[in-house]
Amino acid sequence: MTIEELHKEWERRNKGKVANSEHDLQVSCVNWFRIVYRQYSHLLMTIPNGGYRTKTTARIMRAEGQLSGVPDMFLAIARCGYHGLWIEMKNGKAGRLSDNQKDMIVRLEKEGYACRICRTREEFESTINSYLC
Repeated sequence: MTIEELHKEWERRNKGKVANSEHDLQVSCVNWFRIVYRQYSHLLMTIPNGGYRTKTTARIMRAEGQLSGVPDMFLAIARCGYHGLWIEMKNGKAGRLSDNQKDMIVRLEKEGYACRICRTREEFESTINSYLC
């Protein structure tokens, strides 16, 4: 799928929607990245911290090391003096950072990582393009 086809598909699927889900936004961003930066597609990963979990599953995931507040995506490429890029996706203006997310972003930045919040696919594209230039 070309970039133009990706944009057309996004517009077709989301025509008339007031707000897209964070899931839809993230899927669109990952698809764009895999097309535009194919050579780095194996270095962009998502962190499955959100979503419904049973109490048992939540307990298991916490035991495995899942932490509250970790951003949604990580680009494991060092650039511009940073060790990598963490991205927190939010659904437009309505999405707000939790206190745990704010705290984690501060901690990650202190450790030498770039952290960005993206509310639209355009912000995501701009963030990635700027980081990888």
